[in-house]
Amino acid sequence: MSLPFRAGETCLLIDTKGRRYLVDLDETAEFQYHAGTLRHEEIIGSPEGSELRSSGGSRLLALRPRLADFILTMPRGAQVVYPKDIGPILHWGDIRPGSVVLEAGTGSGALTMALVQAVGPEGKVVSVERRADHLAHATRTIERFFGTLPANLTLRLGDVGDVISETRPDRLVLDLPEPWEVVIAAGRHMEPGGVLTAYVPTVPQVQHLHTELRRSRRFGDATTFEIPLRGGNAEERSVRPASQMVGHTGFVTVARHTALREEPET
Repeated sequence: MSLPFRAGETCLLIDTKGRRYLVDLDETAEFQYHAGTLRHEEIIGSPEGSELRSSGGSRLLALRPRLADFILTMPRGAQVVYPKDIGPILHWGDIRPGSVVLEAGTGSGALTMALVQAVGPEGKVVSVERRADHLAHATRTIERFFGTLPANLTLRLGDVGDVISETRPDRLVLDLPEPWEVVIAAGRHMEPGGVLTAYVPTVPQVQHLHTELRRSRRFGDATTFEIPLRGGNAEERSVRPASQMVGHTGFVTVARHTALREEPET
């Protein structure tokens, strides 16, 4: 059952042009934008899906943000992993309820939040970030979305290579400039059959990663792909693909942890 909006939670307001605004509800505050203002007290107590009016008479749709909405409108710290890539990472990385996931780096926390939702209360996510400022920003962002830090999430400041041996993850997710530096430690300490997933923006990074995966002799079934995203326009009889699309944002590489091979691949 969807409850009415409460003070302290985050509301997503969508105007008639489809522009989205995240608002942290406070009984004493008001939302201001180009078409007027809207007092938060008019949102609080309203059911989700309500259509409200600004002081200028413009309509605003009030909804609770999905994670995808939150990621696309939240303040940025480090570069985020966008929803179009998060879905395939979760799917091909086999992130599922009960998984023990080690993530590096935390960045702005977008992928971290998706991992937390995917593993469920029986799973565990350990997210490691090298930069203290990025970790502090991600902590605030995650607390804002969930209301508190989830019990199945541990945030760490440091190097992921120092955490693998104690975590022994069955799923490893790397959003790092040099993910190949983690491959040897991952080969030694991941659970058998585990999945390594890396997200990098350039072809040379993909090439270097695949070279190290082969050299380690501990990973097989490695594949790399990218996901373009093209929307569509649907207005009465005008139904057509959008003229613009979101093309390259990053390459996703997925590999399976295997028994130690006697000889490296050629």
